[in-house]
Amino acid sequence: MRFAFTDDQLAFRDAVRDALATSCDRAALRAAAESATGRTAKAWTALADMGVLDALRAESEGGLGLTEVDVIAVLEETGRCALAEPVVDTLFVGVPLGVVDAPGSVSVVAPESPLGVWTDTAEAVVTLAADGMRVYPRAEVALHARPSVDPARRLFEIAMEAQRPPDRGLGDVVLAFRRMVLGTAAQLCGLADTMVTMTVEYAVDRRQFGVPIGSFQAVKHHLANARTALEFARPLVYRAAASMAIRDREAGLHVGMAKAAASDAASVAAKAALQCHGAIGYTTEHDLHLFMKRAWALSAAWGDARWHRARIADTLMAPTESRGS
Repeated sequence: MRFAFTDDQLAFRDAVRDALATSCDRAALRAAAESATGRTAKAWTALADMGVLDALRAESEGGLGLTEVDVIAVLEETGRCALAEPVVDTLFVGVPLGVVDAPGSVSVVAPESPLGVWTDTAEAVVTLAADGMRVYPRAEVALHARPSVDPARRLFEIAMEAQRPPDRGLGDVVLAFRRMVLGTAAQLCGLADTMVTMTVEYAVDRRQFGVPIGSFQAVKHHLANARTALEFARPLVYRAAASMAIRDREAGLHVGMAKAAASDAASVAAKAALQCHGAIGYTTEHDLHLFMKRAWALSAAWGDARWHRARIADTLMAPTESRGS
């Protein structure tokens, strides 16, 4: 069994990292937050042109025929730069399930939630419920903008003009939900990595009492705790991707473990970054906010750490033969 990414998978990740470095820099993120759409159009076009959005679509249908393992590091890169686009919704749900064709986008709404993200610019809205999946054209959905902790992540309360029977069964609901949880976990790891890197750089440059603040033991401990949390979360995310790719009967358990750990890692990294940056970290003019606010939003999205741990506990206490349900 191989416990590492292949050269092709790493090359795919690196190519996406290079593309996002120019199309989704921090200036682009600030511009997106102030724009009418809240999206980074140049970055979205770059991902579509590279085939990222079509990655999980079958080759016979014009896609790349890849699996969750092949793109999990790519999704981590979208978190690393705090990409302001519905990439998880579209790459993991919309395109492979045939809801839209790239470069179109979808907004996937969690079960029992009235909120969608970037829904105003989506071609379709996908809702997940206990009786199945429903796909609504954007024109059939009424939207009401709601405030978001992350201004670059536009949030809308949705209302359907008319309810109707499900378009897809429960199997697609489970698949879509797990993929949304997994993709969000990967993005949280990327966000945590960026916040730790930013803080290390700041701790090297910022001096007090004639020495870099990074030499102080308290600062070292904060950063070490954040890095440790991240390094524990990453393997769980990669394991969950592998479980999804082979449709392991315990994939739901692994995905939940990944999201809980990734939410914790991003939260610890955000807290450490804010404390180590001091007063400048509280100002919205500092770039730290672009990543910290996204981390706060995604940590709670698709189940926070506490919610997933409760489900994990229930699963582990259930009979082994029922864990795949």
